[in-house]
Amino acid sequence: MSGSRNTVFVAQPGGKLNGNVRVPGDKSISHRSIMLGSLADGVTDVTGFLEGEDCLSTMRAFRAMGVEIEHHGEGMVRIHGVGLHGLKQPEGPLDLGNSGTSMRLMAGLCAGQNFEVTLTGDSSLNTRPMRRVTDPLKQMGAVITATEKGTPPLVISGGESLKAMTYTLPMASAQVKSCVLLAGMYADGKTCVTEPAPTRDHTERMLNGFGYAVERDGATACIKGGGSLTATTIDVPADISSATFFMIGASIAEGSNILLENVGINPTRDGVITILKLMGADITLENERDVCGEPVADIRVRSAQLKGIDIPEELVPLAIDEFPAIFVAAACAEGTTRLTGAEELRVKESDRIQVMADGLEALGIDVHPTPDGIIIQPGRFSGGKVDSHGDHRIAMSFSMAALRASGPITIEDCDNVNTSFPGFIKLASQSGLNISDK
Repeated sequence: MSGSRNTVFVAQPGGKLNGNVRVPGDKSISHRSIMLGSLADGVTDVTGFLEGEDCLSTMRAFRAMGVEIEHHGEGMVRIHGVGLHGLKQPEGPLDLGNSGTSMRLMAGLCAGQNFEVTLTGDSSLNTRPMRRVTDPLKQMGAVITATEKGTPPLVISGGESLKAMTYTLPMASAQVKSCVLLAGMYADGKTCVTEPAPTRDHTERMLNGFGYAVERDGATACIKGGGSLTATTIDVPADISSATFFMIGASIAEGSNILLENVGINPTRDGVITILKLMGADITLENERDVCGEPVADIRVRSAQLKGIDIPEELVPLAIDEFPAIFVAAACAEGTTRLTGAEELRVKESDRIQVMADGLEALGIDVHPTPDGIIIQPGRFSGGKVDSHGDHRIAMSFSMAALRASGPITIEDCDNVNTSFPGFIKLASQSGLNISDK
């Protein structure tokens, strides 16, 4: 976990972003490489692994269940898989830190084991809603208990025979879809999940990469129980969510010209690019290619005058993690920006609608939060102090706001930036942002 020293970021006003930048590896793919590599037959080698606290929490959890994982640093990991039924009961609860992805996906995997396990996390994770995964798992026959509010810790009894089911997601959520599909590997029969809108498909792509077939028919993904995973080699692309902060910074800071290298542009994750282009951003994709089943490109971003838009609701699931940064771009645009259909933002690492609204207001921006979105009027950022509420994406978004601010921006409670973007301060500084931590 990231400690409790309450790191504070101080970003000085002005500047521009230039140069070639390689942001850390994709968090979603890094998580899944550990999970599926651990359950595969054979040795899986991973390069580009995200050295962030969330992914390290996943690694520690599988080590605690008996998987030998060599971690050589600099994104290099070797996983000695134990097979689909080779995990062992951990000696105590599995502490997943701040990682909601770990909690929800591992709930599905652990439901199929023959031992009891407790999944817990830090104070933030232990307030996040888990009924969205415990309810469908219970329908499959799993025995799971949570708190009265449906939050962690989760106690999964194990030893139960799971039965396949057909499940329609009540909300667009890649984590819930993945949880049910992963449990489906241990279920008797064919498990199908239908989603109301497209969500990231890293789980389906990686299962296929490990030789476990996932059938796709429109909005429905299906998996048959009783198969096996075969070890493979994974090269994790740079995380588009981490690249987003630099895309926003370069778009709003006059004179910027930045090349973000080797970024994953999975079509279920590229909503931020589409939204920024609708706002008038100057973004081009170069050197497009395919790496280990994932589309990758270098992304060039030059500064541009953005315009406010009504963000299309069909793009919301494709950019759900990028909205804090998009809100900063909206404040720098000409005209009003409106977001609807994004109530999921209220149950992330923080209530991202309210926390961003509070921070934007503290910096002089006229905003109106709504139950499922926000309305942002353009303005000039003043200097000031904002509280990230321990949310890594909030902290990095307000860091980029300093590029268009009239005074320094102080951002409190930034410890969790290391969950997704270790080295953010150094890389941002090298690119032209005048930022430090204390």
